[in-house]
Amino acid sequence: MERLLSLRDAHPYLRLFRGKTFVIKVSGAILADAVARDALAADVALLHHVGIRVALVHGGGPQLDALCAKMDVPREVVAGRRVTDARTLELARMLFRGALNSDLVSALSSHGVRAVGLSGGDGMSLAATRRPPRTVRDPSTGIETSVDYGHVGDIDKVDPSLASLLIDNDMVPVYCSLTMGEGGGLLNTNADTIAARLAMAMKAEKLILCTTVPGLLEDVNDPRRLVSYGDLGTVDELVRGGAVSGGMLPKISAVTDALRGGVPRVHLVDGTRPQALLLEIFTNEGCGTMLVARREDG
Repeated sequence: MERLLSLRDAHPYLRLFRGKTFVIKVSGAILADAVARDALAADVALLHHVGIRVALVHGGGPQLDALCAKMDVPREVVAGRRVTDARTLELARMLFRGALNSDLVSALSSHGVRAVGLSGGDGMSLAATRRPPRTVRDPSTGIETSVDYGHVGDIDKVDPSLASLLIDNDMVPVYCSLTMGEGGGLLNTNADTIAARLAMAMKAEKLILCTTVPGLLEDVNDPRRLVSYGDLGTVDELVRGGAVSGGMLPKISAVTDALRGGVPRVHLVDGTRPQALLLEIFTNEGCGTMLVARREDG
């Protein structure tokens, strides 16, 4: 039976988090499901209307995969990260800043939120350098590979002033996963990485990653083995044990960067589950995974 959130549950957390900043990353898979997208937008709207300062970042991997397949553009992924050639970048720019960003902005608007769609080039918010070829090691297998990721950006600087200005004026900034490269061109950048760096720059109280899995799992094949609470040591153990691999590696890298960069709490929740975002934030037990830099179990 699904747990329902009550105002009695939420009240102390509403008082605690009013005026605090949350950065929420929404996976592309959630955007692909109109019902899940609208439900999550409704939850974000509630956070906004009760006085929590919200900034959103969204991905679009599944949609880009589908568009590349339709256009006969080969897909290459190494250690969970996409290789972006010139044709893939063109499609990513069209898709991320266009349809996907507009869909999420429209969903928020339908719930009374004045949302503004952005890329890292807007206001020079997210400045990046094209990633040079590098040797990548898969921590679960130990295999090393030399990779040229193409038109992929590594973030050099985050200027949160535009996002803060919008929030101060009762709006919600919605960033797609494109950053501004040298000379003003856009680069494809992992959305989890953008969300983590934005959370650090905005001194966010929470970074929340809305995915399509219950949270961080000890066994990816068993959703019952959920890690409800952990720290950097917990994450390291799971990576070394092979429980984190493939597409989860960039996500976990972003999580650890955020925690080491001063974000007090990072949450991973199933954004397709009704009220999961609210249950994780406004109840003692939550419903996903909460991670901190160092556990304080008493």
